[in-house]
Amino acid sequence: MTRATWILSAAALSICAGLSSPAQAQFVKGNEAVRVLPDGKKKVETPPTAGALLAKPCPASNPICTPSGWRMVETLSGLQECTEIYARPTTCRPSTYGVEKVSRLWIVKSKGQWMHCQFPDLSSKCVRTGQPPYSAVQ
Repeated sequence: MTRATWILSAAALSICAGLSSPAQAQFVKGNEAVRVLPDGKKKVETPPTAGALLAKPCPASNPICTPSGWRMVETLSGLQECTEIYARPTTCRPSTYGVEKVSRLWIVKSKGQWMHCQFPDLSSKCVRTGQPPYSAVQ
């Protein structure tokens, strides 16, 4: 194998490996729900369920549970796509952001308030949870 053939083969393998890799990590800069503590551990809050009128959890594995799109929630397991903002057990799956184009809302905490944001950016259209959100296919 010549050097040029070897370089082309290596480049092709790198491209193929990138295509099959999981979604790239994404986060919302300024999301107060995610903090890194001085010891390097990550502390993550999810919206509180206390006082919320909660239906039975709708599992992420059930396609009927996401007619209006996914709620992107940062959890201790990383970024998750959830059927609800509370990220209760069974309602989330690993993120496919960057791999699949679907309707998404980003759940963040800003200035002490839980918000829905249209994009992973606090300067995008963000409204308090409980108000009609602005979702986008991304």
